[in-house]
Amino acid sequence: MKILWINHRDPKHPEAGGAEVHIAEVGKRLVRKGHQIILLCERFKGSKPEEELYGIKVKRFGGRFTLHCYAPYFVKRDSGNFDIVIDDVAHAVPFWSPRFTRKPVAAVVHHVHQKVVEKELNPILAYLVRKAENSIRNTYDHIIAVSQTTKRDLVKQLGVNEQDVTVIHYGIDHVKYKPGRKFDEPTILWMGRMKKYKNLEHVVMAFKLVKQVVKDAKLILAGGDEEEHNIKSLVHREGVKDVTFTGWVSGDDKLRLLQGAWCIVYTSETEGWGMVVLEAAACGTPAVAYDSGALRESIIDGETGLLAEYGNIGQLAQCMLEILSNKGLREMLSEEALSFSYNFDWDKTAEQTERYLKGLL
Repeated sequence: MKILWINHRDPKHPEAGGAEVHIAEVGKRLVRKGHQIILLCERFKGSKPEEELYGIKVKRFGGRFTLHCYAPYFVKRDSGNFDIVIDDVAHAVPFWSPRFTRKPVAAVVHHVHQKVVEKELNPILAYLVRKAENSIRNTYDHIIAVSQTTKRDLVKQLGVNEQDVTVIHYGIDHVKYKPGRKFDEPTILWMGRMKKYKNLEHVVMAFKLVKQVVKDAKLILAGGDEEEHNIKSLVHREGVKDVTFTGWVSGDDKLRLLQGAWCIVYTSETEGWGMVVLEAAACGTPAVAYDSGALRESIIDGETGLLAEYGNIGQLAQCMLEILSNKGLREMLSEEALSFSYNFDWDKTAEQTERYLKGLL
């Protein structure tokens, strides 16, 4: 197959996240199987207009907004050079490729943003983005959702036909993510992009309660984005001790934190899957999270981690305390998390994706 894959960012983009990991892991496996992939994405500072990554030919044009203007032109102009299109709807606004080509088009939806944009954008832009996301219903007949939660949200929130959605989960690189040495001191880890909807202030306030009981507890916040300044100010204002901001981490540093933490914590209002939660699980690190979004899929409450009622900071703190203070519970959750992680593998994800795309042809 000759595949045109459209996404805002490529794996080298400084703001690359789970969607870009998905492209890299699935894309390079499809290339190994003999398929050709062109990834159309936006430029970023210092980037090359064209480059090859993992055997994927990357073409970069425009920016965050103007890529939406260029993509339809590219799809229509070069329609004879590919067999199928993947519109990666990672940031709510689709690329509407089915309106510009007769070739089959599949949309990959990571999560539904209807509630998220209310926190992240000004009212006018939030309204426009919600309207654009709602157009998924009338644009795509073939949709890949990365979780059952995303599928349910597509159906309930956007009115998508349930029969049009197929769930193909993310995978995990088990060669890279595996158990390692735990830190000597009880350590809680948060990792990701610091966005409003991820509720990092809840993590800080819950940790403040934890510190009243477990005096040597540590909190590591790994990542960055626009909320970093606000969270640092909150830590200072509340006088919360033993909180470390690492900034963005990757490679060996990311692995060391995932392996060393006693638990990882997530407090998002919604998540399409929670890739880092499963990467932590593959490292034998259980999770504490709110019972929201797909976190209730990527975490089995009482088996691979503990879930708290959304917004209940006291209950969130109690879950953290149970893991930090109860060695038997912690070891049981760690073993179950590792076992659960083996259900997810990028080879399986790539095989399912290949089979799905061939079916469209």
